[in-house]
Amino acid sequence: MDLVNERLALTSFLKNNSTKVEAILKSIKVGDFSLVPVGKYLLDDLDLLDSLASWRNTNVNAYPSRFTATRESTKNWLNNVVINGPDKLLFLVLNPQGKTVGHMGLAAVDNNSHIIEIDNVARWDQDVPKGLFSQALTALIEWARKSMYVDDFILKVFSTNSRAISFYKKNKFTENREIKMILSEKSTDQFQVLVESSSQDIDCYHELMIEMIYRSDVEIIPDSLILTAGPSISQYESCYAYDAAQNGWNSNWSKYLVELQEKFKEFIGVKYALATSSCTGAMHIALAALDIGPGDEVIVPDQTWVATANAVRYVGATPVFVDINIDNWTIDPHQIEIAITPKTKAIMPVHMYGHPASMEEILAIAKKNNLFVVEDAAPSIGAEFNGRKTGSFGHFSAFSFQGAKLMVTGEGGMLLTDDDDLYAKAKKIWDQGRNSEINIPFWIDEKGLKYKMSNVQAAIGLGQLNRINTLVAMKRRIFDWYSKYLSSNNYVVLNRESESCKSIYWMTSIRILENSKINRNQLMARLREDNVDTRPVFPAISQYPIWDNNDLKPQPIAFHVGNNCINLPSGVCLLESEVKYVCSRINYHTGS
Repeated sequence: MDLVNERLALTSFLKNNSTKVEAILKSIKVGDFSLVPVGKYLLDDLDLLDSLASWRNTNVNAYPSRFTATRESTKNWLNNVVINGPDKLLFLVLNPQGKTVGHMGLAAVDNNSHIIEIDNVARWDQDVPKGLFSQALTALIEWARKSMYVDDFILKVFSTNSRAISFYKKNKFTENREIKMILSEKSTDQFQVLVESSSQDIDCYHELMIEMIYRSDVEIIPDSLILTAGPSISQYESCYAYDAAQNGWNSNWSKYLVELQEKFKEFIGVKYALATSSCTGAMHIALAALDIGPGDEVIVPDQTWVATANAVRYVGATPVFVDINIDNWTIDPHQIEIAITPKTKAIMPVHMYGHPASMEEILAIAKKNNLFVVEDAAPSIGAEFNGRKTGSFGHFSAFSFQGAKLMVTGEGGMLLTDDDDLYAKAKKIWDQGRNSEINIPFWIDEKGLKYKMSNVQAAIGLGQLNRINTLVAMKRRIFDWYSKYLSSNNYVVLNRESESCKSIYWMTSIRILENSKINRNQLMARLREDNVDTRPVFPAISQYPIWDNNDLKPQPIAFHVGNNCINLPSGVCLLESEVKYVCSRINYHTGS
């Protein structure tokens, strides 16, 4: 599903409300007030229909279409244009007591240019707190920006409506262009419609409209820490989690688990999926299902999170650490070949920080040496190698939904495979070794593990998965902003995607070069003083004093990367102005 379709699906979800309770669950908070999406539940609310019609008649000159609204015409407009129209959203502004004090909405949601229109901003009640509608407008824009892929927000207002123009300017809208409106040929004495002229040179126009465009602050000095991570949470997650908490028990205990597994395996392109409590647990199950144990060796990159190697230890095998590529920080296939011994049973490539490992070479090495491949795809949901998604290459793959990842469930993971027999073994281990083939309840005849995901977590994950392409695109856009604002910096190098690869840039990362005025740790300290959160890239994990072999030496490139590289703020909801600020401080401190 592409970005526009995901946006339209979310829009439809918000409007699909048969009761007010459903609508309130999908509301946007504005202090003690709420923006509640309009749905079918309102079509029989006669008082509301009369209020909408009355407001429109009082303010008829603010609209391109000029006519006398009635209860019936308002109901038809709500049903046909707003509720069943795919490209519009309308929210009622409700006070803490539930009284409607105004409305505002979005239009052109189906715009392929990712430009959404602010529509129908109206205050009904003058007795509301000062600045409320500015807060509500800001909340609506922030919600759309964090839930959808949006480049710009625009609106159109008649040039004679100086009060509205002043309001929008106060709320970061600037005049973009003039639009000459002429009478439509369909206009009658009772119904006047103004349409945009196809020629801006026309002299005999009826009225002039001003298109205004929203500009978030292009220059900021943050008053709080710009964090390295942070998820995008929409109404999907809130409503699904509420339903799981209220109804997801007994016969419905696995409703969201099953749906998440089905949709996730379809997204990656494999046959089987098992939702787990963590990626670590998924990798543990995978290695156990492959009968890897004491006396066996598993090749892992020296640059990764410790969980990759820990999973090897959990089955009693020995992790063998090999070096990485300097260009993308994934495991070096040449080093894999050097490390293979008669004890080697598997390779565990890591798609580091969302960048795919060199799977074509790795699979060839594995086939040549009769080795298993278990992909640690933890941070790479949506990444691709040669047009094929990470997680679809190995005998098994494991993903993470931990709270800093692109797709989150708080904690959680997913185990995937395309192999029928391996799936059956893994599922039995996942289910505590239970034998479901015989007619004896709760009969355990093999060793098993307890790494299951909860239904409530799966509900949140399903909501995230509904917008996965949007989230990936937003991450990649953040990297593009960093690339733009660091383009003249000769003291740092961005970790860019390699040829034939599509990185999701879960973390945008830089390597500090030797000609920088300051080193990695000094830069991190200076950025912290500037309210910029960063984190060091993982150290070469062979250095940890937890392995059985105390004579391990860190691999040189992994050691270099671990000592000289930084993860920058990469939360999916970041503003371009925040990225620009971060880059300005990096440029200043490193010597640009």
